[in-house]
Amino acid sequence: MTTRVEYTSVRELNGPLAVVDKVEGVGWDEFVLLTSDSGAQRHGLVLEVDRGTAVVQVLEGTAGLDPARLRAAFTGSPLRVPVGPGWLGRVCNGRGEPLDGGPPVFGAAAAAVGGRPVNPLRREPPAEPVLTGVSAVDALTTLVRGQKLPVFSAAGLPHLELAAQIAAQATVEGESFCVVFAAMGVTHADAGFVRNALEERSAAGELVLLLNTADDPVIERILTPRIALTVAEHLAFAEGRHVLVVMTDMTSYAEALREVSAARGEIPARRAYPGYLYSDLASLYERCGRLRGLPGSVTVLPVLTMPAGDITHPVPDLTGYITEGQIVLSRSLHARGAYPPVDALSSLSRLMRKGAGPGRTRADHLDVAAQLLSALARARQVRELADLVGQAALSPADRCSLDFEDAFARRLLDQRRDELRTLDQTLERAWQVLLTLPRGQLTMLPAEFLDAHRAPESK
Repeated sequence: MTTRVEYTSVRELNGPLAVVDKVEGVGWDEFVLLTSDSGAQRHGLVLEVDRGTAVVQVLEGTAGLDPARLRAAFTGSPLRVPVGPGWLGRVCNGRGEPLDGGPPVFGAAAAAVGGRPVNPLRREPPAEPVLTGVSAVDALTTLVRGQKLPVFSAAGLPHLELAAQIAAQATVEGESFCVVFAAMGVTHADAGFVRNALEERSAAGELVLLLNTADDPVIERILTPRIALTVAEHLAFAEGRHVLVVMTDMTSYAEALREVSAARGEIPARRAYPGYLYSDLASLYERCGRLRGLPGSVTVLPVLTMPAGDITHPVPDLTGYITEGQIVLSRSLHARGAYPPVDALSSLSRLMRKGAGPGRTRADHLDVAAQLLSALARARQVRELADLVGQAALSPADRCSLDFEDAFARRLLDQRRDELRTLDQTLERAWQVLLTLPRGQLTMLPAEFLDAHRAPESK
């Protein structure tokens, strides 16, 4: 990358920020190389330019630097990374530098990590499923190619295990597929778990793994999902692959954004997050989709933890406005030993009807899902009634509802953390659970489906 002008007028260093005076022709988001008198280099991005003063976000932090002995070279363009299939099978840090002992990642082309806005008229509606091998997701909240579907979790719940399982097992029927996994602010133990869980997919050349650990510079956390999406966009729209991008934990990302905002002296909004949190999250989530005339698709599965389990917290709240549904994990199901502890009645895939049903998954899929949710809602009402009057006072039909709820958690929801279930296996388990109810309660299933599965008339 060719440099333009080198400045020695670094006025001050403040946390992750460097302030450079007397600059000319410098633009927002421009890439910067900072060199100390020892020759060591650090990298930065221009956050703000005002009357000849540039505020630079230093990706590696400013610890150990002396502003009087620092040179800043502005390159005249945004940060760019190489793109192409050379990323597949690689393990890198949050800046894209190798952690696997291999050479730097090379590509025939380079792309700006900020991406480019997509003309809405070029977008194709999401369609066709991405099957995860996880029954709770495939049966009730089917992930669709081009969709953005977040996982809402809380501290202590197995969201990282679920994200890794989905990344290891996800597939599309008979087409080229790969996964880009971006971990932000994880512990070294969690980073090691992710590497082990995804080792087979990485060895097959179907995975790009970016790991930003908790002791890495917090600024790097802001860059990690953008590099992941830049790599994914090229693999999808230039290489013709269907790409699943898993990003965890978006709450760590938002906290990094809050820290940088505080260092810049910006006026805080809700819970000290910057006022532009919504648009910043949207700039990430909206990079998924399918484009008319181009092969491939980008599907995004962001994972976020809700502080204190509060779904009204700014990060899940704003994420819900941007994305197309949510998968919600439940503390009560986790306490009962169910994995994954997906709360089916709180979860939703708004695009499920675009990617499931006749010609896409199975003809009975949508009807089975609707009946499962209806029966679960009824079982929850009965459970609340039983807490008031006792199970002995319940009618036989109500007791069937309680039996159904137990069968749903035990036979359909619960599965091993390394268990890959085909869609047929998942739907057959769903039928086994539904047939614990009498036929008279299966009102959302067409008669031909009931006859094919020999649903009993009464119980």
